[in-house]
Amino acid sequence: MPHLVILYTPNLDRPAAEGGADMGALCRRLCDAMLAVRDEADKQVFPTGGTRVLAYPAAHSAVAAGGAAGAAAGLGSDYAFVYMNVRMAQGRSALTHQRVGDALQAVVKAHFATQLATRPIGITVQVDEGHEVFDGKTSSLHPLFPRP
Repeated sequence: MPHLVILYTPNLDRPAAEGGADMGALCRRLCDAMLAVRDEADKQVFPTGGTRVLAYPAAHSAVAAGGAAGAAAGLGSDYAFVYMNVRMAQGRSALTHQRVGDALQAVVKAHFATQLATRPIGITVQVDEGHEVFDGKTSSLHPLFPRP
């Protein structure tokens, strides 16, 4: 059930020279980081076959004050934003939640280091634990990976 959904301003789909980022590479790095997280018993937190990272550019967006402050600071008026939310099934410890958040945050900081240094960008990483009312799964992925 671990799904990481990323919503972002479409200006990040530009080439890196124009302030953009490779969002496909970010998805892969985040998925790899999720698969590497271990709990207190040194067990893999997220099942390999069930871990998904999906990124969507917003069709419409407005960020902060419309860019006036960034323009005044010499940073331009082209603000960017990334919102990441990973939703986990219940039952994991606070330490595991922290490990997941720290792992994702480390990937994001490294991936967006250039943008953070050169343009106005906000990044949120949120970890949620959900109580499923219904949790039906159909998959031909899980049999491909042995349970850790």
